[in-house]
Amino acid sequence: MSELQHNRSNGDLPAGLTVAELIHRKLDSLTPSERKVARLLLTNYPVLGLDSLARFAEKAEVSHPTILRFVSKLGISGYPRFQEQLRDELNARLKSPLAKSQPEIRATPGKRDFQERYTEAVCQNIRHSMDSIPAAEFDSILALLGDTTQSVFLLGGRFTDSIATHTYMHLRALRAKVSHVTGLPVSWSEYLLDMDKTCVLLVFDIRRYQQEVVVFAEEAQRRGAQVVLVTDQWLSPISRFAQHVLVAHVEAPSNWDSLTAINVMMETFIAALSNRSWGQLEDRIGDLEYIRSLFKSDDTDRS
Repeated sequence: MSELQHNRSNGDLPAGLTVAELIHRKLDSLTPSERKVARLLLTNYPVLGLDSLARFAEKAEVSHPTILRFVSKLGISGYPRFQEQLRDELNARLKSPLAKSQPEIRATPGKRDFQERYTEAVCQNIRHSMDSIPAAEFDSILALLGDTTQSVFLLGGRFTDSIATHTYMHLRALRAKVSHVTGLPVSWSEYLLDMDKTCVLLVFDIRRYQQEVVVFAEEAQRRGAQVVLVTDQWLSPISRFAQHVLVAHVEAPSNWDSLTAINVMMETFIAALSNRSWGQLEDRIGDLEYIRSLFKSDDTDRS
């Protein structure tokens, strides 16, 4: 049982969902006043929701009943329960691998038992993650990644940079003007120098969010770039200013979070982009194969 599922065994939210993820799913169904509350909460998440009802309403410039209707539309039974959910999430999003050293993680009676348990957790992550993407959001992000008038930059953190690299390798084969932000953070400024409204930043940031990644994304957005964030169910601070947010579930019976769902999510976008544009891509891929062949020795295949 995951951290949040354990805490919510008698709660209101569907298993595995956070308040933040639920807000993103329901944003379009809220009234203008409720949407104002939602966006304000997401800009200072989850701390604002831990304020008293009166203070929250005052900061949002809405009535107390509006806050309570907003909480009710999320499927949560009352403001105290809403705050309890947020406190659970705040604890979960800050957990380090050491903090996750719990008996239920270490309890592995046999190899087969643990394999099945871990596989099921990862499969659940994939299902929750893919189900959380609204069709309109998927199409909008796909259009951005396929728009060759836009330059696409990819950036990841300590662990998620491997996913940025994998996605970059595919994207650069499918289209021009794709860059992977690499090197020490102090050198990232060179990538920001030419960023403007013709740019898209695809950024990966999961819990124990990396401050340098947040700073880079915020400056890219300030310069006009559209920011597409891929994060976990507790939401990176980048969600405050990202134009698009993809939520992936990362919990697993391990001291380490699982990146499998994020990989599947990115592979889905690559496959959709390739399938949609294959008629225009055939010549490019053929040319790429020809160029690659120039660098192959007689006895070594470097593809």
